[in-house]
Amino acid sequence: MRTPILFALTLATLCGASAVQAETTVIRRDAPETVVVDRPSSESRTVERRESSDGCSSKTVTKENELGDRKTVTKESCD
Repeated sequence: MRTPILFALTLATLCGASAVQAETTVIRRDAPETVVVDRPSSESRTVERRESSDGCSSKTVTKENELGDRKTVTKESCD
């Protein structure tokens, strides 16, 4: 009488253990080791700083590449 119950418990335990193993998920992510950014060596950069008597200052940076494309950024701050 104990043998069928013991067999049923053993079978239920094995099925439960295999169900737990089936839910295991492994996620692997392959990422590049390094990122290299090439900056053109022929790019010219001009920095201009100005300060006024009222405590405000501005910084203007102008960049131009070998194709003649120009970008100017100005940052102003007042105390």
